[in-house]
Amino acid sequence: MHRSTDFSLCCRKEPMPNLIIVAISAFLAWQEPAKNPNILAPYYPTPELVVQKMLEFGGLKAGETMFDLGSGDGRIVFMAAQRFHANAIGVELDNDLARQSIDRLHKLGLQKTARIIHGDLLKEDYSSADLVTVYLLPTSINDKVQPLLEKQLKKGARVVSHDFNFPGWKHTKSLTIDDDGEGRSHTLYLYVR
Repeated sequence: MHRSTDFSLCCRKEPMPNLIIVAISAFLAWQEPAKNPNILAPYYPTPELVVQKMLEFGGLKAGETMFDLGSGDGRIVFMAAQRFHANAIGVELDNDLARQSIDRLHKLGLQKTARIIHGDLLKEDYSSADLVTVYLLPTSINDKVQPLLEKQLKKGARVVSHDFNFPGWKHTKSLTIDDDGEGRSHTLYLYVR
């Protein structure tokens, strides 16, 4: 059965309430398991302004190691390596997105400072991370990632979560970006282990 969806809401110029974004994300997540039951969240690209703010908000410094969980097309990884001179690692399960990211990484010549792991983010080791960036769905997905990060992250490691907080963790601070240039607001949450 083919489902068609009207995504005209995504293209509006006036700000879109976060509730609608959550509903769209939940709908997309509902469709993803049909393709791959291990995918934890749908691919929803983060605007460049928000990517930069996530890395700044997380205090990423040159030479630090950062991981982007569910790295999609690699945009956070590439910016972390290029502009912040960090050792940047993305973890992406989707075959097409991982291949696209790896190809772009080579085209940009970032092999020394950036890497894409094609794999399950729940099966990786994050003990070397100084910063972890996350843009996954609320509650059920963050609930799966949270125990892994609690177990593996070293003292002082930072986590920046985009739009969705981690239940049971108290964020150090939050930042609201009123307009991403695409007509909606974003909230970032910073956690320090």
